[in-house]
Parts: sequence; C-alpha cells; structure tokens
Amino acid sequence: MKSDYEIAQENISQPITAIADKMGLPPEMLIPYGRYKAKIDIRNFDENKVAASKLILVTAITPTKAGIGKTTTSVGLADGLNKLQKKVVLALREPSLGPCFGMKGGAAGGGYSQVVPMEEINLHFTGDFHAITAANNNLAALLDNFRFYNRGKPEGIKTVLWKRCLDVNDRVLRKIVTALDTPNNGIPSETGFVITPASEIMAVLCLSEGLEELRKKLIIFYSALLLQASPSLPKTWV
Repeated sequence: MKSDYEIAQENISQPITAIADKMGLPPEMLIPYGRYKAKIDIRNFDENKVAASKLILVTAITPTKAGIGKTTTSVGLADGLNKLQKKVVLALREPSLGPCFGMKGGAAGGGYSQVVPMEEINLHFTGDFHAITAANNNLAALLDNFRFYNRGKPEGIKTVLWKRCLDVNDRVLRKIVTALDTPNNGIPSETGFVITPASEIMAVLCLSEGLEELRKKLIIFYSALLLQASPSLPKTWV
C-alpha cells in the first residue's frame, strides 16, 4: 500500500491560476504563494452569487482507526460532487503542525482523499499559524516586560495567566517554570504553552472580518488583559 506522501508526489498539480480560472476568479483577486497556493481577496466577491450558493458543513466525526475523519470525508464529498459535474469549492480549516508532527494524521487528508501540495500544507502552508504564534507570544513578552520593570510598584503585576503558544503538541511545555538562573532573566513564574489553534489570538482572528477590525480587537483585548492583570494601573496608560 502506498503512503500518503507517495500518493501526493504522484499527483501532477495544476497552477493555482488555472484552478482560480475554473472557479471564475480573476487573477487580480489572487494573492499567490508560489505556483500552487494562493489566498483570495474576498472584498470583491459577488454577494448575490454567494447568497445563491449552497453550503454543506461537516462539523464533527469520530475518526476511524484508518484515520478517516472530517478532512477525508470533506475531500471525498467534494470529489463526488465534482464527478457529478457540480461546481464545488472545498474549504478546510487551516492545518496545524501539532497533529502532523504528533502523528495524528495529515491535516491535508489521506490516501486518495487529500489536498496537494500535501507536505507544504502540513508543514507551513501560507504562514498564518506562525503569525498567530508570534502575535500571541509578543503579547506575552510585553506583559512580562511590564511586570519586570514595575515589580514592587502599585501598578505592578503579581500573576500572569496568559500563556505562550506553539504550533507543536509538545507535552513537556504544557507546564513549565520560566526566568530561572539570574534576576535579569525576569521574574520566575509557573506558566506553560498552549497549542496555537487554542490561543486567544486565534479566537480574535476568527471573529474579525478584516485587518482593521482585527487590529482594533487586538488593541482592546490587550488593554483589557493589562487592566485585569493590574487593576491599579492608570487607564491613561493603555
């Protein structure tokens, strides 16, 4: 039996521009990531066509021992509808490194029900998960930095519940102690890492409809986080 990787490598991929053309998307709506991947600028969507389309949502399934779950079911359903000459577009949740490196099955599907380029999708895709990870950990660093320079002051922060995140399900990082060795390394704290899809930044992103809304929500979110951690902090500081 061929592996998922071998099956994926035998596939002859079409350029993403050709795929977009079949979907009726003009080139100016594409944001290319190489030859076979692209994001779509949704600001110019025809809302009337969207309203006239039908949506099939695969919400939950218990995976079989062979690894058949939501992704393979969705891919197979899209292939079947396409075989019936229906116009089909499949939307999958962006895969996470954690399940892939944790050997829980490829996030791009499996066997002959998978999305290509499989290895690129499984490893980094368009880099969005890495951006969420960086944003989450930047907020963590800001909090720790504020805490370090305001220790002993009325506005100082004693406890930080905010955790860093990482897109790999490494169980040894779930509960850790930081800032050991010297005082210059910060204030020793018991903390840990959560997987990126479970981070609060991911939730904020999912609830935002554009970059400007995302920016405003992140500012409000961080301000509320800082005020909650340090109630005596003057509100003018945030």
